[in-house]
Amino acid sequence: MAQTLSFSDRLRPTRSTRVARLIEACGQSGPCRPHSWVHHDAHEKGTVLNTTTPAEQISPEDFDADSASSDANDTDDTDTDDAQPLEDEDGDVKVTEARKPAIELSFAELGVLPATVDALAAIGITHPFPIQSLTLPVALRGHDIIGQAKTGTGKTLGFGIPLLQRIVLEGESHMQPAVPVVPGKPQALVVVPTRELCVQVTGDIAKAAATRPIRILSVYGGRAYEPQVEALKRGVEVVVGTPGRLIDLANQGLLDLGHVRTLVLDEADEMLDLGFLPDVERIVRQVPQGRQTMLFSATMPGQIVTLARAYMHHPTHIRAVDPDDDGQTVKAVEQHAFRAHAMDKVEMLARILQAEGRGLTLVFCRTKRTAAKVADDLAERGFASGAVHGDLGQGAREQALRAFRSGKVDVLVATDVAARGIDVDDITHVINYQCPDDEKTYLHRIGRTARAGKSGVAITFVDWDEAGRWMMIDKALDLGFGEPEETYSSSDHLYEELDIPRNVTGVLPRAQRTRAGLDAEKVEDLGETGKHAGGRGRDSGGRGGRDSGGRGGRDSGGRGSGGHSGRDSGSSGGGHSDAGPDVRTEETPPRSERTGPPRERRRTRGAGASVAAAEPAAQTTGDSPTPTPAGGETGEGTKRRRRRGGRGRSKPPTE
Repeated sequence: MAQTLSFSDRLRPTRSTRVARLIEACGQSGPCRPHSWVHHDAHEKGTVLNTTTPAEQISPEDFDADSASSDANDTDDTDTDDAQPLEDEDGDVKVTEARKPAIELSFAELGVLPATVDALAAIGITHPFPIQSLTLPVALRGHDIIGQAKTGTGKTLGFGIPLLQRIVLEGESHMQPAVPVVPGKPQALVVVPTRELCVQVTGDIAKAAATRPIRILSVYGGRAYEPQVEALKRGVEVVVGTPGRLIDLANQGLLDLGHVRTLVLDEADEMLDLGFLPDVERIVRQVPQGRQTMLFSATMPGQIVTLARAYMHHPTHIRAVDPDDDGQTVKAVEQHAFRAHAMDKVEMLARILQAEGRGLTLVFCRTKRTAAKVADDLAERGFASGAVHGDLGQGAREQALRAFRSGKVDVLVATDVAARGIDVDDITHVINYQCPDDEKTYLHRIGRTARAGKSGVAITFVDWDEAGRWMMIDKALDLGFGEPEETYSSSDHLYEELDIPRNVTGVLPRAQRTRAGLDAEKVEDLGETGKHAGGRGRDSGGRGGRDSGGRGGRDSGGRGSGGHSGRDSGSSGGGHSDAGPDVRTEETPPRSERTGPPRERRRTRGAGASVAAAEPAAQTTGDSPTPTPAGGETGEGTKRRRRRGGRGRSKPPTE
């Protein structure tokens, strides 16, 4: 653990050895070049990047020679003159966040390959975001990086550009690796926590690599193995995948990670959490030791940073902060919190969705069942809505996201699988239908809006049993809301704060139902295993899913079903099921239609003969023998009958 310094000690100019480190980091023997406006400060096993002072203003003469007398108290933590020192949660000294540089440079001036610059210019990206400007000078030299910046600030290209620049292709001479590259073997690996993020990162890297013949493969569950295996056999340079499928392919010997030169953990705090950590460790063990490792996320707790250093070599911790936006949330997000009753939430949501200027909207729920139910409720009220949650098949999840991106639906109801890294243009509203679990989830949820310099609105419904959780989030992020105001769908302040017209109701007028809807987007056949591709089967969790909570769900009590009728629904089914066709007939009415106590069933086939053999001879009355029914006097072997005008068993016939 580094020694804790006083504020004055941290601002004291450092000794000449730090000049050597600075010069070495800049890659020259004199003062830093203008484009290398980076200042490295060692931090325990790694370094923290600080850019409060432009590098062209830094030279060896700026350091006081008298600082040599402080060698006895010197540590590996320093700040520049205008720094605001921070400390880790474990007490380690940390340098201030990296501020926006004085001079904004283009990608070409930062040393990015001309081919990559042209590819970025083709999609309208000509100047880097602050996190990209901070990471590129360090990452392009092969140093390990821990990158941290707010949501929507371009972290994907922060690791994507260095990753592509280190790819060695036949005929290119910009890289001379120490170890020869095996053609067709993956040279870069990006590990992400969710399937949706995997697809998005793959697309972003592919755009930046459009002018070079780099093969990029996304590897994640829910899709058939065969296309991924065939692509690996043909050869790829970059693999983006989720931990489960990566480990499956590696264990089968189909994915060779022994030639990876760059490893990236996107959403690193999630990847190094207890749920993913064992899988990540298994992947890291299969990657060479001499690799470059980069970790990126919007939230990076101190304990995660400490854990990350176990997989890195002298990492540089870079935190990009806008000096005009010191809060933990993005300043461009207008935030609201309302105490809402569970019975009134859908009505409030329907009215908020008719606010002036509303564009694409993300509605977040904590559970899969709630997400499915809210999506169905909105569809019944006339809104073009879709759902993304874990119970849906992968085809249905991708169908909903494609429809949302293209504008065929303008409301996407999702669980937190869509809270990490999903980048969709023109999302104006994010609504937390259920309060998030913690402040990290809150930051990632509302980070889906106000991206790339745009503005947005974030609304949180706080139920009475969620008040304690919300107060912890409010305190941790210093939001200043306190106890949210009790609000209903008829509350005046709801209309005033969110600019909702007074004449709206909980149902969208037919004249405003102009979206094509979810059904207008085709479901792609992914060859997925285990669940129905359309996401509407018994186990899919869609409409009629067994546990979806939607129409006809197992415990939903709704209409229809996916195969069998809802077990407790009391209605007939209409969907189809992976469990087979409905075999109900007229003689076997639905279980929900039966009334009264259940009948006791007895086996009677062949029983009459055996009982008759065991009974004594038939008793006679007078001279006329009366045949005894099979089963004796109890009549167990005959069907009980009733006569008109009487009760009990009919008399046996006589000769």
